[in-house]
Amino acid sequence: MNATEVGGWQEGITLFNAGHWWEAHEAWEEVWLQATGDERACLSALILLAAALHKRWHHGSLAHRNFIKAEKYLDALPEQYAGLDLTELRADVWAALQASDIDQARPQLQRGVN
Repeated sequence: MNATEVGGWQEGITLFNAGHWWEAHEAWEEVWLQATGDERACLSALILLAAALHKRWHHGSLAHRNFIKAEKYLDALPEQYAGLDLTELRADVWAALQASDIDQARPQLQRGVN
């Protein structure tokens, strides 16, 4: 079984899409503990992106250190991974971090798994 088949993976996607970024981070962290290789890198990126969004929209932080950390993982992965368009996700999260209102640019993850 790979990490994308574990319940926490889909739970994290559902929470992320609902704007519950901290909770998504927590769901993915449990899966991350068991993951290796590219799965672990993808989960690391998702966790950091969720943390960046949480800090921006729940704490008002304009520092995007978690986004920059996530980019290092995203750069090592293919543009499409585990049913996710990581290039689009990166752009959508960056837009959300820069937006004046989260509803202008709320990032969403695809639910499909390849």
